[in-house]
Amino acid sequence: MTDTTQEPHDASVDPDAQIFVISVAAELAGMHAQTLRNYDRLGLVTPHRTQGGGRRYSPRDVALLREVQRLSQDEGVNLAGIKRIIELTNQVEALQHRVRELAEELAQVHAGYRRDLVPIPRSNALVVWKPRHKR
Repeated sequence: MTDTTQEPHDASVDPDAQIFVISVAAELAGMHAQTLRNYDRLGLVTPHRTQGGGRRYSPRDVALLREVQRLSQDEGVNLAGIKRIIELTNQVEALQHRVRELAEELAQVHAGYRRDLVPIPRSNALVVWKPRHKR
């Protein structure tokens, strides 16, 4: 959902590093700090909290704030809709991650198959199997 090329950091900075105070994050996102507080209360963007309760935003949070603004202003989506879009996007990303994990597990299992077994080509041949009768 977010365009990482527009995130306010260079490639060496962790996109999840909690480095921006609210005023800096608001400026980077092109919003007022009070808007960020409202979005936090609504659960749209949840920054890390310091021990003193101050908000710390990551580059990923700033990119998400920009996306919230784009959806609201350019697409006309209301805040409830934006929240649902964010939830569904996060769910899709988690499922995609799980699919990658399962594919890796499957590849490991497949690598352990015996190589002396030869698959029968799928042609028009018919293979009949008759079980032996117990006597």
